[in-house]
Amino acid sequence: MLRPKLKERRKTPRHAINRVAQFHTGPGALPRSCMITDISDSGARLYCDSTMPDTFLLSLSGDGIDTRRECRVVWRLGGELGVEFVRPQL
Repeated sequence: MLRPKLKERRKTPRHAINRVAQFHTGPGALPRSCMITDISDSGARLYCDSTMPDTFLLSLSGDGIDTRRECRVVWRLGGELGVEFVRPQL
């Protein structure tokens, strides 16, 4: 049985990345690790073993990349979550 193809709702295309990143939950809190499985100009899909707040700062560095983005969670499914970037790159 064929499933109907779902309409793409993303504003910008996502790219597979599968890289470890750090998220910061607030002043004085130690950064924790998560995995970015795909990313676009407007958001990302993350996987994390620990509970993440609804908003946080995401840091990704290495291979000539050094970026920090403020994120807002838009969906959750177990340890996976989708985030949108709420501001331009810091």
